[in-house]
Amino acid sequence: MSLALLFAGQGAQKVGMGRTLALRSAAARAVYEEADGVLGWSVSKVSFEGPDAELTRTGICQPALFVHGMALVAALREVRGDGFQPSLALGLSLGELTACAVAGVFDFQTGLRIVAERGRLMQQACELKSGGMAAILGEERPAVLALCREFDIDAANFNAPGQVIVSGEKGRVGAAVEAARARGLKKIMPLNVAGAYHSRLMEPAREAFARFLDPLVFASPRLPVFANATGAAAGGPAAIKANLVLQVVSPVLWEDCMRAAVAAGATEFLELGPGGVLAGLARRTDRGWQVRSISEFEDLVA
Repeated sequence: MSLALLFAGQGAQKVGMGRTLALRSAAARAVYEEADGVLGWSVSKVSFEGPDAELTRTGICQPALFVHGMALVAALREVRGDGFQPSLALGLSLGELTACAVAGVFDFQTGLRIVAERGRLMQQACELKSGGMAAILGEERPAVLALCREFDIDAANFNAPGQVIVSGEKGRVGAAVEAARARGLKKIMPLNVAGAYHSRLMEPAREAFARFLDPLVFASPRLPVFANATGAAAGGPAAIKANLVLQVVSPVLWEDCMRAAVAAGATEFLELGPGGVLAGLARRTDRGWQVRSISEFEDLVA
């Protein structure tokens, strides 16, 4: 069996995530304690206790999900020892950085600082211009791309067959939603998000993030990681860095990443993060794939 790890992206967070890990796993607790020290604020407290409005903020949510993913990996290593041997790693949006950390592209502290800066810059970009996103279900990619061209918005996520997210200025996304409904598209819905992620509205964040990453030294991954921006194995350090920058304004080719992982030999998927969203997308893509989700300590020993 070849195990591929999946890491959640923004939107999967929920208050209480990681609490049982910190209570019952010394390794996971150490991850949270280290993260609190690096960040200078208590990501553990916000993760475990909320409030939800605080945890949902981009600048808070992204580090919280990164730390939760890394705490799960630490707990798995503690519980399973040599029995935990992943072969590949991939993550949706923010989760791509967690996958890179697990693959050894950068250490935990460096990764946490990268994620915190990414979240801060994206939060700033959200505040510059009112953005929105919407989910379109049951349509093929060409039809969604045509709608994007018509209303001058961007395709943000190709999550699974018939599940695409669009992103852009809030008014334009709203107009696209209304026009699509008038034309008979019933399964199109606005999303409750803070901004237009993975769209041209994130360009200020992309520029600043590129400058932030430029002096950092990345290592070659110890196991293959997959780039959201290309839908393929990310390659070496320079390519990984370039793809992480590009990802900020580019569509997340998640379905492509999953299929590429299977083509690279993945026979089993383990989602590390709250909500089970990625497991659901995997089943929507191919019901024959073996996929399981782990979020809290009891999941590790089930």
